[in-house]
Amino acid sequence: RRSKPSTTTYGLDTRHLTHTFYPPQPISIYKMTRFTSVALSFLLAGSANAFVAPGRASFASRSSTLEAVSKKDSYSVTLLPGDGIGPEITAATKVALEALCEKCGFQIELKEALIGGAAIDAANDPFPQESLDQCLASDSVLLACIGGYKWDNNPRELRPETGLLKMRKEMGLFANLRPAKVLPQLLDASTLKREVVEGVDVMVVRELTGDVYFGTPKGIDVIDGQRVGYNNMIYSESEIDRIARVAGDVASKRGGKLCSVDKANVLDVSQLWREVVTKVISEDFSDIELSHMYVDNAAMQLIRWPKQFDTIVCGNIFGDILSDEASMLVGSLGMLPSASIGESGPGVFEPCHGSAPDIAGEDKANPLAMILSAAMMLQYDLDRPEEAKMLEAAVEAVLDQNLRTPDIKQEGDGCKLIGCKEMGEAVAATIASMDAVAV
Repeated sequence: RRSKPSTTTYGLDTRHLTHTFYPPQPISIYKMTRFTSVALSFLLAGSANAFVAPGRASFASRSSTLEAVSKKDSYSVTLLPGDGIGPEITAATKVALEALCEKCGFQIELKEALIGGAAIDAANDPFPQESLDQCLASDSVLLACIGGYKWDNNPRELRPETGLLKMRKEMGLFANLRPAKVLPQLLDASTLKREVVEGVDVMVVRELTGDVYFGTPKGIDVIDGQRVGYNNMIYSESEIDRIARVAGDVASKRGGKLCSVDKANVLDVSQLWREVVTKVISEDFSDIELSHMYVDNAAMQLIRWPKQFDTIVCGNIFGDILSDEASMLVGSLGMLPSASIGESGPGVFEPCHGSAPDIAGEDKANPLAMILSAAMMLQYDLDRPEEAKMLEAAVEAVLDQNLRTPDIKQEGDGCKLIGCKEMGEAVAATIASMDAVAV
């Protein structure tokens, strides 16, 4: 996803950081066979069994029919480099994946396709049919980032973000998982006090294909002599039900707490949201501690006391805002991966940050979020959980080696400042020095 670019925030638009207040409340989350392979190690896990891979059958009684690709020797993955820093972080990620494949004895065929501004320039379409067909035929999709100043004034149908929305809709990617875990090596990179962020480990489960972004009618019309803009904030029971089940499963694999965020005090659609989430969790996830929180309060509580949260589930627009806010608890969007999945077909794995066109081509980007997104892909789409752990461990190892890109470098921290290319090479070198996982 792309928002306003910035050298150190990777596309985070501070206007997306809303707030409000009140006392803390509990939380709860998701479930689907596709994700039963493992909790995503140090980024996704919040429980003592974080590194234990539960069997797929263990959740069958309340799971949907999602399945990852069966483990095999060779995979087909579509790469969407996109715009801005996208090609740079894609290149660094390819280096790391190539080292992993060589070490562990399997193959990933990486084939690039167009999306975003690059697709507009080349095909006058932000997500051409050829790209969609290639994505659907792949085992998984790895996306970098899209957007830039160049296309900001285009008509809506020719904006990069329209391609992203089209991809989500056409591929049925209704659930977005965004982890925000503060790593010990980067505690001082956060703008919040150490005592506030130390130990933070939050997962935001965002519904991705409904709500005000997709609701109709919508448009800008002239009414009584003046222009009026309008959108429709709409959810069906079935849409809420399926994201609640995803959230319930995620929460059950983490700390067992789920917080559903809405605005039920003023919005009818949020009243339905609360009713359906409560029904799903109480009936099918009775072991989960469920709480509800208004979105304005949730925005404030994420800054005031983020450690109260384990898993958060919310609609599309609220999730868009809160997941960016939660991401910045870590100190940089350049460290955070995400996964977008549907009921069938490949998922799309991408860093949380934007395209940062102001630093594009300068070798200043942080590729670690995309590398960690590749780890999520290995985990959830390719049935390679051990290789995912190895990739994550390599990322943590390079941080232990005190290597830092500009977004996570602190003055006087004694760490070495390196560029995007060198960071990718450092991860690859670390993988090469590790013991291969058993096949």
